[in-house]
Amino acid sequence: MSIRNNNNRLTNPMAQQAMDKFKLEVAQELNISNDYQSGYWGNMTSRECGSVGGEMVKRMVEQYENQVANNKQPQ
Repeated sequence: MSIRNNNNRLTNPMAQQAMDKFKLEVAQELNISNDYQSGYWGNMTSRECGSVGGEMVKRMVEQYENQVANNKQPQ
């Protein structure tokens, strides 16, 4: 998951390190980080990677909704 192709670029390249950290935190909370090694996610199943990505999106949407609900300007 750390290899980026043309379709998978972050809009803000400065966020790469934070997103990688977020990804690892989510994987640890889902108890599927044991197969993660040095930035390589190839040992993980598609289901595990999908679970991590899905949970990341869920949390980002939740954070955005909370910001909007509190009348704060989304970042």
